[in-house]
Amino acid sequence: MPCAALRGDPVSARPVVIRGGRLVDIAAHTAPLADILVLDGTIAEMGAPGLAAPDDAEVFDASGMLMHPGLINGHTHGHGGLSKGMADRFTLEILLTAGPWMSGPRQVEDKYLSTYLGAAEMLLKGCTACYDLTYEFPVPTTDGLAACVKAYADVGMRAVVAPMVADISFFDAIPGLLDALPKALQKDVEAMRMAPGDTTLAAIRAGLKAWAGPSTIRPAVAPTIPHHCTDAFLTGCRDIAREHGLGLHSHVAESRMQVVAGRTLYGMTQLAHMDRLGLVGPDFVVAHGVWLSDEDMALLGGHGGSVSHNPGSNALLGNGVAHARKMLDRGVNLAIGTDGSSCSDNQNMYEAMRTAVYMSHARGPDAYAEWLSTSEVLTAATAGSARALGLSDVGRIAPGYKADIVFLDLSSINLIPLNDPVNQIVQSEDGRSVHSVMVDGRVVVANGKLVGADMAGLAASAERARERLEAATHDKRALFEKLLPVVGSYCPGLGRQPLANERHLHIH
Repeated sequence: MPCAALRGDPVSARPVVIRGGRLVDIAAHTAPLADILVLDGTIAEMGAPGLAAPDDAEVFDASGMLMHPGLINGHTHGHGGLSKGMADRFTLEILLTAGPWMSGPRQVEDKYLSTYLGAAEMLLKGCTACYDLTYEFPVPTTDGLAACVKAYADVGMRAVVAPMVADISFFDAIPGLLDALPKALQKDVEAMRMAPGDTTLAAIRAGLKAWAGPSTIRPAVAPTIPHHCTDAFLTGCRDIAREHGLGLHSHVAESRMQVVAGRTLYGMTQLAHMDRLGLVGPDFVVAHGVWLSDEDMALLGGHGGSVSHNPGSNALLGNGVAHARKMLDRGVNLAIGTDGSSCSDNQNMYEAMRTAVYMSHARGPDAYAEWLSTSEVLTAATAGSARALGLSDVGRIAPGYKADIVFLDLSSINLIPLNDPVNQIVQSEDGRSVHSVMVDGRVVVANGKLVGADMAGLAASAERARERLEAATHDKRALFEKLLPVVGSYCPGLGRQPLANERHLHIH
């Protein structure tokens, strides 16, 4: 197994040769034996067993291992790590109402811990990079962003970290919702109003100016939901992203209610409105996109944009079945994501891939030719997600790409017998077969354990944080419980309008 010198040490100039493993070929559904030479964290050469290597190369013994590219999470929320398991029977709008209870108030150490928890889970389950839309109220802070960056750096994971921002509160953003609340509750939700847009844009700029992360962790900008942002704020986010060469990521057409809100406010779809404002381009990622119209998909595909398909969260929140086949047919780059632990309850990309396949089957047997194939889904969760993150040197195991590699133990029950490696990675694997993980040629998971991590200490820290946050958010939970029946009835009622692109399997 890995040499001691490889266990979590920084990338060295000393070569590494990986020998004895079986490398998955996604297109061919095979896994031939292959050796891999890694120089300075980058794959330099690949070949048959016995590949020539420098005399001083350290040997990573991958015998009995199935190697696949590190999975890449196209959409998550690091601030959700401490909110795992808190939601049950939540719609998206109920989840947003619960935000002040579930995600605040956080101290800097909570922001670090929450992000670290999610990153640790992702690595242990074969995910080597993610797009993290992290949230702070009322504005992003340099200390909070630095804590997120440090968490990913400490755990050894690659990430794009985007402050998730808005200048309109949830209750002001939904047409008619504020007026539907009793007067007493209207006064209570005033405290949830966002900071002025200029204040938040200035905070983003300050965070970027102070950015000090390693090259494996990069920034982006995430205006959270279009109708939670004024047009001036959206264009401000656009300008910051263009000025710094950053990606843009937004929740677009996630729920039926959002489609109705967009049509009411803009007279067009959310995506069409964002395109009119100049946000949509090859660096633009739509989170979810469940209710994108055919025209939306063609528009996004024409711009070279991406959708992070998050089927587990879409199902859990009752948002419907995204038409991923239509997205692919219209040239949209498809990524796969888990969403945050507050609305998916885990960070398991194997489960996200399997759910993507299964949810495509929910359209019924007449459409079986449109179901997503396992090779399409594994490609989306690797190369597709890499493109969504704006990374051109990860997502594949090939010369010139970074050595972000997952090693699955072929003696794991999930892989016995190995009939088809691609089908079994997507439909049989659940993370328990992950033996080792490399990021940038550095071993960050070895023998199924996170290198250098004190898991008992992590659990103790998380429990202390949970107890403190439970006490600190008692009043916010009480307010949520008062708001729940209003939001839970009003928002579905608003969304109960006939739409041309139906994404719910049954409407009663």
